[in-house]
Amino acid sequence: MARTHLVWDWNGTLLDDLSLVVSSTNHTFSVVGGRSVDSDEHRRRFRRPVAEFYAEILERAVDAEEFEELDRIFHEAYRVGLTTIKLAADAEAAIKAWPGSQSLLSMWFHDELVPAVQTYGLTGMFTRIDGRPTEVDGGLKAGHLARHLAEQQVAGDQVVLIGDSLDDAEAAESVGGVCVLYTGGFTDPSRLRASGRPVADTLLDAVRMARTL
Repeated sequence: MARTHLVWDWNGTLLDDLSLVVSSTNHTFSVVGGRSVDSDEHRRRFRRPVAEFYAEILERAVDAEEFEELDRIFHEAYRVGLTTIKLAADAEAAIKAWPGSQSLLSMWFHDELVPAVQTYGLTGMFTRIDGRPTEVDGGLKAGHLARHLAEQQVAGDQVVLIGDSLDDAEAAESVGGVCVLYTGGFTDPSRLRASGRPVADTLLDAVRMARTL
């Protein structure tokens, strides 16, 4: 039976912001004397909880208090660059290619996500838009997805999620859904393919795969 509801990830999926994330991350590391990473290393190593990724690159523990400060520094740098960032090349076409209902779930701040989506002219395409509900949250997506679906009264087994991280896939599976992983975002494609889950190199291909699951 085909899935009827599609949940989109935002950062690294519909929004092509890898370069900004890497530059903002490197600014954050520089503030505390850490080394920089390039896009390839970021894609190989980035994971949630984000504090674990930071600790690996900084080669030391990062406690909750320090992570809160690093998270603030990162997001300040990210906001400055966000005005120059565009959607993925086929984002709008991919959204229009899905025949069922669709919504958007991001780990970006909710109060900033909603006007950002509006700026790109996408608001009317989603039944619901949810960003992260708290100021500091470098954690996992699963709980957010469960709440997102509950608010829409959508059953998990009706859901396919398109995202760029293994955390997206684990979140989808935690509610009984499935995930198509997109290689154009924050995770090295070899990591995505090694997971054994469906992988697409374009968003249009991701939607085509999603329609067959």
